[in-house]
Amino acid sequence: MSNITDRKADHIQLALAKEHQGIAISGFDRVQFEHNPIPEMALHDTNLSTEFLGHALNAPIIIGAMTGGCDNGDLINQHLAEAAEQSKVVLALGSQRAALELGLAQNVRRWAPKAVILGNLGATQLQQQGAELARRAVESVEANALVIHLNPLQELIQPKGDRDWNQVLDAIHQCCSTLSQPIIVKEVGSGIGPTSAKKLIDAGVSWIEVAGRGGTSWASIEMARNHSTHEQMIAQPFLDWGMDTVTLLPQLARLSEEPYLIGSGGVRHGLDIARCIRLGAPMSALAQPFLKPALHSTEAVIETLSILSEQLRWTMFLTGCKNLQQLAKAPLCSNQYDCEKTTI
Repeated sequence: MSNITDRKADHIQLALAKEHQGIAISGFDRVQFEHNPIPEMALHDTNLSTEFLGHALNAPIIIGAMTGGCDNGDLINQHLAEAAEQSKVVLALGSQRAALELGLAQNVRRWAPKAVILGNLGATQLQQQGAELARRAVESVEANALVIHLNPLQELIQPKGDRDWNQVLDAIHQCCSTLSQPIIVKEVGSGIGPTSAKKLIDAGVSWIEVAGRGGTSWASIEMARNHSTHEQMIAQPFLDWGMDTVTLLPQLARLSEEPYLIGSGGVRHGLDIARCIRLGAPMSALAQPFLKPALHSTEAVIETLSILSEQLRWTMFLTGCKNLQQLAKAPLCSNQYDCEKTTI
């Protein structure tokens, strides 16, 4: 295997380990809905359907970016793609860098001919190779949109990681101007604050995936891969670096009247998805809860999606909300996270 494929294989194994989960507190438990003991509805009255990128979905769920370019990555992506197709949710691919550089086949559209698929590239790859790489990434999987991931902390800790982040915003702007598909920008676990979000919106980005701290710690994973004691000592104070999604979502929701936020970063179940919706993110992305099922079968991934959807449905029932629009305005036990929106 190449260095890239070795790294991707390491990422899968390390992401399964508990010691790389929840290094920082996600904060979702701080968001408490006001319980409605008289919901005046039946459970089957709840409607989880929504729309994303012009496509109808059965639930506001994105199977989050996981893998690509390693030996078992193809099987994982097959199970995820088939589940997304059958369950009518969104599939976000892992980084396509390895597949594009090594000329690997990307069969995901064959497994999910009608699903919403999101391509994926790192911001520094676009900084180095330009919008043409973005076009190739989108076309190779017939993606509905392209996710550009930001991971400066991970790159600092990663052996031989990219440490020159000059002109990254210009590269993102160039992609937004060149591609006909929407551009989504995400962090990988340190969050995107209001200052950066404004810059991304001005650059033409359509959606922002917050990816705050509290989920899988890529800083911790890369430190486990970095065998330099010197560099491990430098990295140690930064393992819980970043901002949590619960703090960020209300701040970001105030920036625009249009829906543009995807909640992620420590989202582990359907109640967390409901919390993201209430805080201003109409879509949520989850990766870690799907990784172990994806190693087994398509059916295991579908079962996980079913559990997440039912947990979301229970939350709606227990708050007396028949649809996601009502859930977005459901009473909380505190008004700390209310999102009065103002335009930029």
